[in-house]
Amino acid sequence: MSAATREGVSARRERLLGEAPGAFAVARFVRVTPQKARRIGDLIRGLEVDEALALLKFAPQAVSENFYKLVESAVANAETTEGLSRTSLVISLVQVDDGPTMKRWRPRAKGAANRILKRSSHLTIVVTPANQTTTSTTSKNPPRKNRVGGTPSGKG
Repeated sequence: MSAATREGVSARRERLLGEAPGAFAVARFVRVTPQKARRIGDLIRGLEVDEALALLKFAPQAVSENFYKLVESAVANAETTEGLSRTSLVISLVQVDDGPTMKRWRPRAKGAANRILKRSSHLTIVVTPANQTTTSTTSKNPPRKNRVGGTPSGKG
């Protein structure tokens, strides 16, 4: 199905891709902290699909297995719904959002209790063809130049 014949688009697809070709996959309520998941998400953002899968296969972090399955799912979605080739796909967006936090209590000395927070995450991967991917340098806020110290004019 091409972007021109797409009907009944979900709000999530509209938000993530708009009219651009590509596909996405979402894993919700993954029992890993968002901080740990973002470390792996930052590693694979912008990589080609095969390169990202090779990196995830040998990464020692536990969440890399979840990301591996998620990338495979996004690629399968792109191949079946959009008819895209696996070799041309690039991971264009990786989102790691906070999921619900379970609150537990650990007994301590003298009748006290410490709070244990068991965090969870929602993981989202978007894959697009390599020629459709926008680079991060064309974002709203490009990196500032000549900001080693002081003011831009050099005084101060």
